[in-house]
Amino acid sequence: MYQPYPGSETRLAETRRGPAPTTVRNAVTAMYAGAAASLLGIVVDVLTVNATKTAIEKRSPALTASQVTSTQHALVAGFIAGGVIAAVVWIFLALACRRGHGWARITGTALFGLATLDTIVGLTAPLATPVKLWGVLIWLAGLVAVVFLWRPSSTAFFRQAPA
Repeated sequence: MYQPYPGSETRLAETRRGPAPTTVRNAVTAMYAGAAASLLGIVVDVLTVNATKTAIEKRSPALTASQVTSTQHALVAGFIAGGVIAAVVWIFLALACRRGHGWARITGTALFGLATLDTIVGLTAPLATPVKLWGVLIWLAGLVAVVFLWRPSSTAFFRQAPA
């Protein structure tokens, strides 16, 4: 039979990770909202594809009809792939943060930095206005998650030893 090292049971009880604080749970909820918004964003992108095509034509009048159509198809494919990948990443990071993995908080923050740049570029891109607004909504979900992840109670949770 296995005998634990004397005194180790007491130490383990002291260092076990407790339940996630409200701030981490709120961050995880924001991440799930970001995942849902990313998937719904695909619908917004596809429904406004004609407006995006018009925006491309206005921005680049020298393009031929074939070039505009090709650009439109590439954008739609990118929207769909990007939305699905983003949703998977949101969920993966939410689960990892809920479990208290510090790397997930850092990774999520770094990805939020990239999303900030992407949102700024997206606001200047020839896209339909609803697509731009939806991108800002998704960015706001990331902002909320990052703010909650770096609150003092969240930091204390991520510093605890894993269970």
